[in-house]
Amino acid sequence: MPRKNNGVTALDLPMVDPLPEDIQKYFDICDEKLGLVPNVLKAYAFDMEKLRAFSAMYNELMLGDSGLSKLEREMIAVVVSSINRCWYCQVAHGAAVRALSGNPQQGEAMVMNWRMADLDDRQHAILGFAEKVAKASSEITEADRNALRQAGFSDRDIWDIAATVGFFSMSNRMASAVGMQPNVEYHAQNR
Repeated sequence: MPRKNNGVTALDLPMVDPLPEDIQKYFDICDEKLGLVPNVLKAYAFDMEKLRAFSAMYNELMLGDSGLSKLEREMIAVVVSSINRCWYCQVAHGAAVRALSGNPQQGEAMVMNWRMADLDDRQHAILGFAEKVAKASSEITEADRNALRQAGFSDRDIWDIAATVGFFSMSNRMASAVGMQPNVEYHAQNR
C-alpha cells in the first residue's frame, strides 16, 4: 500500500540522508528566506542529480535575468497550473502571486480564472499567450508572436514566456502524477 513520504508525495521515495552539503545549504537558504523548504524540493531529494537539474532550471527561469518580472513569471506558473489543475502549483504559486502583488484577491483570481484578476495590458498579453501555449502549443503562429512584439515584448521575452509555460507544464504533470502535496504553510500566506 502506498504511503506518503513525510506528507510530501504518495510515493515511497525517501530523501537521501544525510543530504550532500550543497543541498543542505540550499535547503537551509530556502528555510531562512521562505520559512519552509518547498515540498517539491523534498520530493526530488531522493535523487540528487534530478534535484539539481530541477532546481537549476527552476532558478534560471524564475529568478534569472529576464525582461519578465518575478510577478509575471509567477502569474504564468499559476495560469498554466490552473489549466493543468495541478494542486501543488496552484497553491504554492498562488501564494507567490499574493506575496509579490500585495493583493490577496489577485492571487485567488489567478488560480480561479485569470481573466477576472486586475491585470494591465502587458499582463493580459503574457497570460493570453501562455494560456494558448499550455492548451494548444501546436496552434501558435507567427501572428501570436508578432502580437507580443507589437505589445513591446522582445524575442527573448517571448522565449522566456514559452520556457516558463513549458517548465510548469512538465512540473505540473510530475506533481500530479506522484501525488505531491503543497506545504500547508502556503495556504495562509499573504492573505
